Amino acid sequence: MAIPAAAGVLVVLLAWLAGPGLLGIANDDLGAPVQAEVTKPAPCDKPDAVETVRFTVAGKTHEGTLNGCGHGQGERIDVGVPEVLPDQGAVAVREADTSAGSSDARRPLGLALLVFACFSGGMYVYLVLRTPPRPRPVAKVS
Repeated sequence: MAIPAAAGVLVVLLAWLAGPGLLGIANDDLGAPVQAEVTKPAPCDKPDAVETVRFTVAGKTHEGTLNGCGHGQGERIDVGVPEVLPDQGAVAVREADTSAGSSDARRPLGLALLVFACFSGGMYVYLVLRTPPRPRPVAKVS
């Protein structure tokens, strides 16, 4: 019983130390959220649609490309802008995270599910080892 319990505790500890990437949670840095205006919308009927947006950072207007579609001309959207902006050329931007704070609950939930899985596996091993083998019936010879 001690070996499966120790193995489960070791797996949970290693998962905790490995960080959020192990449980499929990535903390991508989207940059500073900025409000942008769509200047060139893209229809959604083509794959890899790219829209052009215009945004202002520190009093300077920049053009950006957004991988997305379905926005209207002049529509205002929130985008994530990189911390360092080039002086010229289009900047690759991403849509800002509209569900801020939701990633905070995913790691503890994933870790709780991992603990439950380790506990279930340990209990299965315990029950298999605890149950005595049943004797097989002997075939009658006539």
